[in-house]
Amino acid sequence: MRILLALFFALIFLQSSGQIMVCPSCEIKDLQQAVNLAEPHDTLIVKSGVYPVVDLEITKSLTLIGEKGAILDGQNKSYVLKLLADSITISGLKIINAGKSYTKDYAAIYASRANHLVIENNIVVDPFFGLLIEKSKHGIIRNNLVYGENVKEDEAGNGIHAWHCSDLQIHDNEVYKMRDGIYLEFVDESIIEENYAHDNVRYGLHFMFSNNDDYIGNRFEHNGAGVAVMFSKFIIMKSNVFINNWGPASYGLLLKEIYDAEVVDNEFTENTTAVFIDGTSRINYVGNVFNKNGWAIKVSGGCYANRITGNDFKGNSFDVSYNSKMNDNTFDGNYWGDYTGYDLDKDGVGDVPYRPVKLFSYIVNKTPETIILLRSLFVDIMNFSEKVSPVFTPDNLVDQTPAMNAFK
Repeated sequence: MRILLALFFALIFLQSSGQIMVCPSCEIKDLQQAVNLAEPHDTLIVKSGVYPVVDLEITKSLTLIGEKGAILDGQNKSYVLKLLADSITISGLKIINAGKSYTKDYAAIYASRANHLVIENNIVVDPFFGLLIEKSKHGIIRNNLVYGENVKEDEAGNGIHAWHCSDLQIHDNEVYKMRDGIYLEFVDESIIEENYAHDNVRYGLHFMFSNNDDYIGNRFEHNGAGVAVMFSKFIIMKSNVFINNWGPASYGLLLKEIYDAEVVDNEFTENTTAVFIDGTSRINYVGNVFNKNGWAIKVSGGCYANRITGNDFKGNSFDVSYNSKMNDNTFDGNYWGDYTGYDLDKDGVGDVPYRPVKLFSYIVNKTPETIILLRSLFVDIMNFSEKVSPVFTPDNLVDQTPAMNAFK
């Protein structure tokens, strides 16, 4: 019996050691005091209550867990939490009133050189920057809600912003009404998955100078533009949804100076321009659905050795638009909604090649005001004449094996 009692009390001791409780009625009421008292790898449990927190620096490996109703109030002054060590976990907190500035990148949660960090299950309300991560590796950022009330680009920061990082996992977050929902710069070997970025002022996802990254299964809806990927290579973009990104300069997906990438199984619905490519090479566009967009694919600048195959083009005003007569890209085996050819041998492949670039799209590129003639008989006649004898559009841009039926 004595042995069992000893084991019981030892177990109770082990379970209770390493934890510090913070609450208005606890012995420790202040989060700064709790951080100062904690030993590395301790856990701080933040009970329900509102805690004033400004520039709280965490310089040792700690876990902060907020129980329901735990709110950190930045009092509109500066950063709220600053993570400056490895192996820090921040979970379950609601953070309000982070500082805003035109000269400093104040954030609700700021991390620098903080490897193996975990930021999860937090709510960040109307910050300048929500989560700002710099020079960190092997981080997990998941299931956070970050939102603001921003309507102007110059008055807002980004929801989740990473700079000079690698091996990040950013998934299952929701970000809205920020400047960019998620922004990555010089971020390599990372995965952006199952996030929902909507109603942001500029981009749902924006990344530059970032290589060997995957973004999979995200939804980008009603942003100024869906996603911009620039000056990067070896990017996999798969199973994402780009929907209702409308505006005079709005895109579902903007690719600029991108090389050796995969754009696979994505859905582009009701965007001004579904995909705009400029200076991109060796990209495979496979299994995507382009549905009811203004332009499905708009090609500008030097784009070489791209492969567009097995995609569905349905109900777009323009399926493909080019700004030159030269083409070094392959269009093969796609379904085109307005294809009028026949399939005598019933193999599912049209017997008549299809020319996806219409003369009118070339004219609209040169003179945008002519778009008002889109549905006129004159435009139909003009497009037909160009199809018969190409003069302005690339004469070698032909899908030789158009699919008779949609893939999806």
